[in-house]
Amino acid sequence: MAGIEYENLLVDRIGKDGRIARVTLNRPEKMNALSQELLYEFRDALERLEADDSARVIVVRGAGRTFSAGYDLTPAQNTGADAVARQFRTTDEQGRRLWQGVRGGMQRITNIHMYFWNIQKVTIAQVHGYAIAGGCELSMMADLVVAADDAKFGHPGLRFAGTRTSMILPLLIPMRKAKELFYTGDNISAVEAAQIGLINRAVPIDRLDDEVLAMAERIAILPADHLAMLKVHMNRFHENMGIYSSVHSSTDLDAAGGFTSQAYQWADKMRSGGLKEALAWRDGPYQDYRSDPDRPR
Repeated sequence: MAGIEYENLLVDRIGKDGRIARVTLNRPEKMNALSQELLYEFRDALERLEADDSARVIVVRGAGRTFSAGYDLTPAQNTGADAVARQFRTTDEQGRRLWQGVRGGMQRITNIHMYFWNIQKVTIAQVHGYAIAGGCELSMMADLVVAADDAKFGHPGLRFAGTRTSMILPLLIPMRKAKELFYTGDNISAVEAAQIGLINRAVPIDRLDDEVLAMAERIAILPADHLAMLKVHMNRFHENMGIYSSVHSSTDLDAAGGFTSQAYQWADKMRSGGLKEALAWRDGPYQDYRSDPDRPR
């Protein structure tokens, strides 16, 4: 991928003979919020790395103080990615958005997540700070997750909307805990996440880079084609349990979730007071997330 530069990502090689590709989400000023532009660049980087046999493992991490605080809730820029999204912003004569358009746009983003899930490379999410909402969803699409022990995982977006790829939670952790996290939007520590099987390891922050590199190096002893075969072995079992149908069904419900009473109140708060007021309204009763616009989504 020499010569390829992205606005929202950094891509480099680490480890023995550069066998490990590292993709860094690079919007630290926005806590690596997942904008449409970042996600389309992420898809492009993955496609290029999938075709590169010298890359045996892909590590995904975040720049700055966190992995990712979720989807970017601020208006998208006038870019190619936004132009694609606008194709799905269908409205009626009164200018009201229609479910079909909402669903179409959401499925485009779901397909990026599912490509990350199914890419023919072993992937490791290296998490520090927050993996919240869309950031939590993205981390769960990786094959393996190693996190700093003080990292947080959760989906506060469930307090005003639905979810997409988080519906793989029942395949990863016990049903009762999955329901608890869904119904509250609460976050859990990386230590608890490791205990319940949401992630592989929780390690001290000063050892995170070394632990991820050691894991990636051990996996990268095998060539890329053999690892791809092993990954298909593992993924097929989960796919036979309904991961594709569940995730796409959840995306449909996420689109429908924009038409609940709670979602309408969220939209009213966004219009009247902006993101800061909406976040304070959403999370105030729970007393858990900070009430500023640069916090987890």
